[in-house]
Amino acid sequence: MNHLDAGQRDALAALQAVVHGADEDVAISVLDSVGWDVQRAVDLLFEQPAMQRFEIDDGPPPRRPPSLYQLVARPLCALFAVPLHILSNIFRFIFGLLRIPVPQFRFVSLSFYTQRPRRGFGGPDRWVRELEEETGAVSISTGRTTAVDPAAAGPSTLTARSRLPEDTKVLPDFTLGSYDQALRTCEHEARIGCIILVSEEHDNVPEFKRSTLTNPEFVRLLYDNDVVVWGGDVRDQEAYSAAEKLQATTYPFVAFVALQPRRNPSSSSSSSRPSSNPSPALTVLSRHQGSPSGPTSASTLSAHLTTQLFPRVTPFLTRIQAQNAARERDRILRSEQDAAFHATAVRDRARIESKMAAEREAAERARVQEADAERQRQHQLALERLKQTRLSWRRFIRRALTSSSSAGGLRIAIRLPAGGRTIHTFPPTQSLTSLYAFVDAQLISSSLSPSEDPTTSPAGDAWDSVNLEACLEKQLSSAPEWWGFQLVSAYPRKEIPWKPGTRLADVDVLKGGSQLVVEMTGSVKESARGNGDDGYETESDEE
Repeated sequence: MNHLDAGQRDALAALQAVVHGADEDVAISVLDSVGWDVQRAVDLLFEQPAMQRFEIDDGPPPRRPPSLYQLVARPLCALFAVPLHILSNIFRFIFGLLRIPVPQFRFVSLSFYTQRPRRGFGGPDRWVRELEEETGAVSISTGRTTAVDPAAAGPSTLTARSRLPEDTKVLPDFTLGSYDQALRTCEHEARIGCIILVSEEHDNVPEFKRSTLTNPEFVRLLYDNDVVVWGGDVRDQEAYSAAEKLQATTYPFVAFVALQPRRNPSSSSSSSRPSSNPSPALTVLSRHQGSPSGPTSASTLSAHLTTQLFPRVTPFLTRIQAQNAARERDRILRSEQDAAFHATAVRDRARIESKMAAEREAAERARVQEADAERQRQHQLALERLKQTRLSWRRFIRRALTSSSSAGGLRIAIRLPAGGRTIHTFPPTQSLTSLYAFVDAQLISSSLSPSEDPTTSPAGDAWDSVNLEACLEKQLSSAPEWWGFQLVSAYPRKEIPWKPGTRLADVDVLKGGSQLVVEMTGSVKESARGNGDDGYETESDEE
């Protein structure tokens, strides 16, 4: 009420006082439809038959207890009416073949028995097809093609035409779903529903189909106001169930339904308001049944829609549709926000995972580099230890082997890499290990004084020639890595590789003495310079 001005509040209070505390939303809708004229609103409310509210019922139709008339009188009357019905059907068939309008036989409308569904197949889809064939009319919504799904509620698309002649008869857009689906469409989309029920046992039905259902004004009125139209023959199970729920007593039958506010029975005055705002409920707005020249004529139904039903119901349904549209926009907005949040979360997760993967790769590279550096360091330490061990052995060998020379042995002249020469006599029983050890001792740097050479081997063994060769051969893993050089004969050039346990007397090149050249091959490439005053005998000294 806050949005109403003083005059509108007075009109609302006056209307509620007249109708004894009517629901405020209904009263505002009626006043708004008549321009806030209290007198016209009162006339509109009191001229309109009372509306009956009902809920969508998916269960079987209610069973009413049979009366004495139903048990005794109705079966007898139905028995006498059977010949009349047969005769009426024959005349109708003949007149239908001759394209002659069927005359009205009033006695044929007598129905003394309860009508039961006779066809358990087809439903609304079949009834609409038969209606189009019988009337020669098509659905007003033209240009709609494609297949029809009988299980889904929606406008009739049985006749597919992109353009129709001006004189073509048209039918309302019948919904092809079930009765309950049509009601749910009215409820969910806040639309007015028109329920049409017929029975071929009544003579008024053919005229109703030709005059009312094909009336251009009535059909256009339903189409322009987006009315959900559902129809059927009570011989079908679906239409029979709808007739039981709507309590149809004669045919043709037309009912209009729509959402309306729930009434609060506890409201006794215009000042009382419900504590909550309950959701609206589907309400039967009006029922029309009988002759197509009277209550079910196109003019009567059109006047009822334009003067009473639409002005009273449309404002409330418009508000409901606006609320539904707002809720749908909010739902779409939330859905878009959720989608954007999910996409952002996916991107953030991908970015975090990529960063974590990069950190793992960097850590792995650092670990590998650290491991490589540690291996290099250990390798360098091993090389240093090997170098120190080898140097200790070389200096020990220099003291052990070069201190004396054997007479009557093999006299071998050795040319060093730095250009110096030395001559030494080896016993024939000594091995190549002694020869290589002697040459290796000559390659020690001159900065290391021979007087400081150790007197004991690094292994602590006694140093005679036999033990010395055995100790050296234990230290040697391979000749190139340990020695770092090789010996070759001067002429003809022939390599003398080191082999453990090979005596000098067994080497052909060394028999009778020889001149050898030292060639550096390994990692040990210290410059060995011959020193003329180192105390060793050379060929130049003898000359």
